[in-house]
This record gives sequence, structure tokens and C-alpha cells, in this order.
Amino acid sequence: MGAKKSIIINGLIVGLLSVLLVKYGNPVNMGICIACFIRDTVGGLGLHRAEVVQYVRPEIIGIVLGAFLMSYGKKEFQSRGGSSPLTRFVLGFIVMIGALMFLGCPLRMVLRLAGGDLNALFGIIGFAAGIGLGIIFLNKGFTLKRTYNLNKVEGFIFPVINIVLLVLLISGSVLLIFSQKGPGSQHAPILLALVVGLIVGAYAQRTRLCMVGGIRDLILFKDWYLISGFLAIFVAALLGNIAFGFFKLGFVGQPVAHTDGLWNFLGMALAGFGSVLLGGCPMRQLILAGEGNIDSVITILGMAVGAAFAHNFKLASSAQGPTVNGKIAVIIGFIVVALIGYFNIERSVDFKVKGDVNIEG
Repeated sequence: MGAKKSIIINGLIVGLLSVLLVKYGNPVNMGICIACFIRDTVGGLGLHRAEVVQYVRPEIIGIVLGAFLMSYGKKEFQSRGGSSPLTRFVLGFIVMIGALMFLGCPLRMVLRLAGGDLNALFGIIGFAAGIGLGIIFLNKGFTLKRTYNLNKVEGFIFPVINIVLLVLLISGSVLLIFSQKGPGSQHAPILLALVVGLIVGAYAQRTRLCMVGGIRDLILFKDWYLISGFLAIFVAALLGNIAFGFFKLGFVGQPVAHTDGLWNFLGMALAGFGSVLLGGCPMRQLILAGEGNIDSVITILGMAVGAAFAHNFKLASSAQGPTVNGKIAVIIGFIVVALIGYFNIERSVDFKVKGDVNIEG
């Protein structure tokens, strides 16, 4: 009961802070979006040419550093990796393609619904369907093999990179690109965004908050622990949006969203399918990376390259809807993830996963 109370409190805090970020400048229904903010960050580094989504997001930096500080302080920081790194890179790339078809990560999906965007319902159904598809492979023995302990210095590299990015951002370095219009130009003050990221990262590290894990554990084990955190995020964000006047119920005219239900469904189904094989949603990957997990760092790099690729080659959706290139990419993504799932089945064991623990039976 103590653990469940903790994750519910964590969810309430994340939901309220997300609305607070919108109040102070972030795009509506995008207080925190891991996929969108990684996309914006790689744009800010000049890795894609979409001028409206270029800004190094302090929230991402804060989440990584918050998880790092909390795990280090609790003596849970551990450098480890070596679990099918290139496969994880590819899966991260594909998860980003799916997320940018929908225009949001699992967290933004909940925040969009809390803001009244009913298009998110198609995303939630698709996300759950994708996780269900991934569970089929888990039950057949899917595994990306074990991780190994690495030199401790290895685990410090990613947090240090984020510190360097923060210094460049605060200094307004000419090395970075800043959007002058569009979602990338809409952002809360750097200090506020950083502090929110630190709080979210620290709390998420303690509670293991993860929507993929929540739906997966609910299906496999009837365990409501992780999913209760996202239910709390929804409630807090809903109340906050109503209080600040951001709530707008409907399908049409929602901010940074499109109304193509089929491709909202398929985009998040692909994101869910890939994420369950990775063992966690995009936010969980950031937390694990902050804890010293190099496999999650590789996954994030895959997501970053996927975001750049999506905007450079017109795969990402816009408010006008999905592109032809994006639709083709999502279909190819399903095929690639299914092949990865099939060829990584360990047929000698019945393999399931709960939380971050591998369970063999």
C-alpha cells in the first residue's frame, strides 16, 4: 500500500507540473512529452531541418539528472549494458517513428486526453494493442539477453553530456538553434523546466513509473501498481487544465494533433509494440539511462536519430495529418519489430517480465 500511495502521489505531481509548464509557456497538452522533446532537442542541435521544432528542452536534461542524482544518492546507480545494443538502437528508432505518427509519447497521450483531445483515445487503444502484441512474443520467450557490469565511468558519460547541453542552453550558445515560431518557440523558463524535470526524474526513479510496464503488468499479472501512476497523472492534469481554462473537449482543432484515427491508432500501436520489447516506455528509458544503463542510452540515441530522420524525410505527422512517407514507415516498422521479436525468441524457456525483473518458469 505504501508503494502504491507513493506512485499515485508521483502521478499527481507529474500531472500538475505538466499543466504548470503549459501555464508558463509550453505548448498546450504538451507540458511534458519525451518523444516531442527529444525531437526538439535534436532539432536544436541542428540534426533536422524542421524550423518549428528546434529547441534543447531542459525537461529532458532534468529528468536524466534527477534520475542520476536519486539513483546515486540511494546507491542504485550501476553502469551496465551489452544487451543487444544495435537491436535496441533500431527499436528506439522505430518507437520514435510510431510516436511521431501520433504526435506524442505515452505520457503526452495521457496529457492530451486530460486536455480534452479525444484523438488520444485512438492512441491509447492502439498503444494497448501494440503492448498486447509484444506480450505474445514475451510469452514465447523473447529476450534481448542479459546485461553486464561495465566500468563505472561509462555510466557517468550520459549525465555529463546532459550537463554540457544545459550549459550551452543557459549561455544561449550560437552552437544551438532556437525556433522562432511553432511549438519549438513555446517553452517555459529554463529554470522552471529544469526543476520540473529534476522532480519528475527523481520521483520516477523511485517509483519505476512506466506506462508500458503498467499496461503489460496489468495484462500479464493483473497488477495495477504502475498503471495507477498514469491514472493519477490523468486526474491531476484534467483538474489542472479545467482550473487554468486549457480544457477543450473534442476531436477537431486540438493543439499539435491530427484527426486521422486509424493512423493515431497504428502509430501508438507501433510505439507500444517496440517499447514492450525494449522493456519500457521512452520516459523509462531516460530514467534507466540516468541510472547508468547504457542499453537505455543506446535506445535514446536510436530515438534521437529516428526523430531527425522522421523530420528530414517527412515521416512525422503534422496538424494536417500523416504523410504518405510516414504511413509507409509505420508499416515497415511493424514488419521490422515483428522480425526482431521472432528472431530473439529463446525457445528453451518460458519468459515473462514484470517491472524490471525477468521471470523464468
